[in-house]
Amino acid sequence: MTRRIVTNMALSLDGRYHGPAGPEDMAWVMPHAVSDISRDHLTRLWESATTALLGRVNAEGFLGYWPTVADMPDADERDRGYATWLVEADKVVLSTTLTEAPWERTRIVNAPTTEVADELKEQDGGDIVVFSSASVIRALLQADQVDRLALTIFPKVLGGGPTLFPDGLPAGDWTLVSDDHGEDGTVALVYDRAR
Repeated sequence: MTRRIVTNMALSLDGRYHGPAGPEDMAWVMPHAVSDISRDHLTRLWESATTALLGRVNAEGFLGYWPTVADMPDADERDRGYATWLVEADKVVLSTTLTEAPWERTRIVNAPTTEVADELKEQDGGDIVVFSSASVIRALLQADQVDRLALTIFPKVLGGGPTLFPDGLPAGDWTLVSDDHGEDGTVALVYDRAR
């Protein structure tokens, strides 16, 4: 079975992945990211994955925080599960500036996203998942390499900031695999690329 490239991004209702103040403008995410719908959605994505593909900025944020959650006794069990998975999974970090990996089971690669994705798909393993690395997801969408597109839509209009889907992406059909919604208005969607 061929490995799938699975991408996941949290978006506002107006399609933004961070607010107009820049990448640090993420406070709007937290009330919804800790909801049951968001945690269950994330869990379903990492359970079938063995590799995380990350951009440098996202890797530094994720790997600076999540490994500490694995040992927090009061953390939600789904968060501890994700943290443990992230520590144990193979991690490939795309970077032009990092020279060595400060994390276990991590390889730093200075190569185009599409080439790295092709290389990973040729290897044995489970899904290759990209969590919240917008530049990586956009490059994969542009090259039509995304097999599964997962989105979590939070009930907030940001009124500015970058969007995940710029003009010029290749046209294509997607099949809805699952749609869930939470009491807080969060919607979790999963689509497979129809090829």
